[in-house]
Parts: sequence; structure tokens; C-alpha cells
Amino acid sequence: MFEGKCLIVEGRSDKLQIEPILNEDVKILCTNGTIGVHQLEELLDPYEGCELYTFFDADTSGNKLRALMDRHYPEAEHLRTMPTYKEVETTPRKVLAAILIRAHFSIHNEYIL
Repeated sequence: MFEGKCLIVEGRSDKLQIEPILNEDVKILCTNGTIGVHQLEELLDPYEGCELYTFFDADTSGNKLRALMDRHYPEAEHLRTMPTYKEVETTPRKVLAAILIRAHFSIHNEYIL
């Protein structure tokens, strides 16, 4: 079983945007779009005991995923990109780094604003 931080994102491009920023072992899981309760449980079951974080887009799909997480994993902390950027994948890495720092993630120095 993986222990530590798990960051749940919508898609592979979100994962690829965030991964290089992190300077610690974080499991990044992709929902691959909007999913149901059963698929979410299957995705997260192997990571029971992890600190859960979400980083979803600032759109309808992201809002649905946040609501689903709130109902079934209320302990998860939601990280949010600015509405200006709407999507995690289009948010500049330095902006993502600032959001991750506020959530106590360790990031590489080159991304500090």
C-alpha cells in the first residue's frame, strides 16, 4: 500500500504539467474525465491511508468531480487553479507551484515565484 500524498487530477496532460514541479514522492492519479462512484473507489482503494488532494479544472466537469469527492472522500483537500486559466494543463507551472506550496507540497526551486 502506498503511503504519503496522492494527488488526483482529471487527465494525463494535467499529470504531465504537475509532475516536473514536485520535489517529493507524490502519487498522481488520473480520473480520465468525469467518473462514477464505483470507478472512483476502484481508483483510490489501493491508496487508502494516503493524504488525498484533488486538482481539477475550474469548469463543470471539475465541479462535479469535487462534489463527488466531497461526498465520498470528505477528507480530501481541493486545490484550485485560477478561473483565468480554467484548466490545470494550461496553468503556468510557476502558478501551479505557488498553489502546491500553499498546500505544503515540496517543489523544485526553479518553479518558485
